[in-house]
Amino acid sequence: MKNRLKVLRAERDWTQGDLADALAISRQSINAIETGKYDPSLPLAFRIADLFKLPIEAIFLRD
Repeated sequence: MKNRLKVLRAERDWTQGDLADALAISRQSINAIETGKYDPSLPLAFRIADLFKLPIEAIFLRD
């Protein structure tokens, strides 16, 4: 699944660590999601969407 996480994070000048801290997950998990090596669970996807104040569909895209 493709995602816009890296772009959204960069627009806010957040590091991967900043985003990881805000979501209470590891920086390595953020990196894996951004590079498409890992798809987040549905609860995590909702937390990400809530943090960015966007619908899930605006962040995670079908391949």
